[in-house]
Amino acid sequence: MHRLLKTTTRAIATPNSCKQWLPKQLCCASLHMTRLLLSGTGKQSHSSENVPSPASSTIDNTDKNEPTSERDRTQREKLLSSPLSDRFGRFHSYLRISLTERCNLRCKYCMPADGVPLTQKEQLLTSAEVIRLANLFVAEGVRKIRLTGGEPTVRKDLTEIVGQLKANPLLESVGITTNGLMLTRQLVGLQRAGLDALNVSLDTLRAARYEQITRRKGWERVIAGIDLAIQLGYRPKVNCVLMKGFNDDEICEFVELTKDRDVDVRFIEYMPFSGNRWETEKMVSYRAMLDTIRARYPAFEPLPNGPNDTSKAYRVPGYRGQMGFITSMTEHFCGSCNRLRITADGNLKVCLFGNTEVSLRDALRTPGYSEDDLRCLISAAVKRKKKQHAGMLNLSQMENRPMILIGG
Repeated sequence: MHRLLKTTTRAIATPNSCKQWLPKQLCCASLHMTRLLLSGTGKQSHSSENVPSPASSTIDNTDKNEPTSERDRTQREKLLSSPLSDRFGRFHSYLRISLTERCNLRCKYCMPADGVPLTQKEQLLTSAEVIRLANLFVAEGVRKIRLTGGEPTVRKDLTEIVGQLKANPLLESVGITTNGLMLTRQLVGLQRAGLDALNVSLDTLRAARYEQITRRKGWERVIAGIDLAIQLGYRPKVNCVLMKGFNDDEICEFVELTKDRDVDVRFIEYMPFSGNRWETEKMVSYRAMLDTIRARYPAFEPLPNGPNDTSKAYRVPGYRGQMGFITSMTEHFCGSCNRLRITADGNLKVCLFGNTEVSLRDALRTPGYSEDDLRCLISAAVKRKKKQHAGMLNLSQMENRPMILIGG
């Protein structure tokens, strides 16, 4: 198992650098801690933690004067000993799986203009490996899975994958993040397979600008796909990355989209990834967005948020839909993060902005590996998750994958 950890954990390397391996001592320490936790014999000091909140995936503080039931103690011990719990009491119940690195768009914030080198097919996870990993994570407590890319709808077996995931009775939600181009063709079949939720990436409500951002045509098809989703009973989330001087003049147009459509429009602060030429001056902050909206809609009001929500929810009173703000750069939400990611080539990323990955694909394909070995590998990676990301200025200097090779 030590060999497996040693050969599957690495930092992302620049094209001209060597792979950086996890130090041997850290591998052994992580594995030892993981085995203690999994066996239930390990003891950790969590003086600031008590009974976990049932509504949250973070092990929260509670009043120590309150009596603790046996059921609560058992639940707390189970969370602490889970491979999906990190050192800061965060339990990870949400998994994003990238199904492909391919995409039929070339969005500027996601992919370099000249594209990215794609991984050879045999190095990508097979459908059977995706389902096997998904079921393992669900057995450990994941309750929500989102399929991403690349663009997941370019996978011919997407509907079959959704159906196989939904066959697991412990899994509560299966969603996809898509650019929406193929929804009018595929959404009915996906709904029949059990698809629960839908995120659509759309950065402009103007056809000409859409072509400029994505370097492709198709804006009308995306709008038609969103409308079809609403007709089928979904409340689609529309994700919009705002960039100063590019589409920030459409903020109020997106608010108006929620007037007659039951959609959740979410503005995302522009984030730095390799190849997207991120600059501080291009980013529109959450507070700036809020000021722009309230100048036109003074009654714009906040809505309640769940304990692990990444989006700060708002609405214009009387409008059918709502708005949200994903503030990764100016007001991070690392403390309540319950998300893990698996890339299309099978690497586990415990943080979107982290540049250390663990190859679950290599583990799966290693002769003689066991389910317990794989759980230990996952646990060791999760235990190394940092308290928060490095901050937007530091992130812009760090090597990371382009967003298309991570998965949205």
